Amino acid sequence: MKRKICLYGLAFAVGAVGYPLIELLFRGRSHISMALAGGLSLVFIVWLGVRHRAQPLLLRALLASLFITAIELLIGIFVNLTLHLSVWDYSDQPLNLLGQICLPYTSIWFVLALPLCALTGKIPLSKQLTK
Repeated sequence: MKRKICLYGLAFAVGAVGYPLIELLFRGRSHISMALAGGLSLVFIVWLGVRHRAQPLLLRALLASLFITAIELLIGIFVNLTLHLSVWDYSDQPLNLLGQICLPYTSIWFVLALPLCALTGKIPLSKQLTK
């Protein structure tokens, strides 16, 4: 149990730092809500690697990209549409939903999720992690 808490806690911390860093590199700015999105997303990716490592890598990356997109939608609805903070707006992107998510960014998350899913599929397993 302790090992599982450490693994997922570390995943959350790395994701909470990594996701905003990606935004800073490519957009020049980020928002604290993206730390939450990154933490939750990497926990999900690690969970996929631990519990579903037998599934094909492309399927795990697809599930990860859909999860990240769903998290962005939920956070975007709260931060942008409810609180009116205008952190991002994808209204000018093709195939967007409420200006909060769009297909091009889901595709980018898929590409970024591929190596993460490959790495997390290599996490040494113990009975504690697979329960």
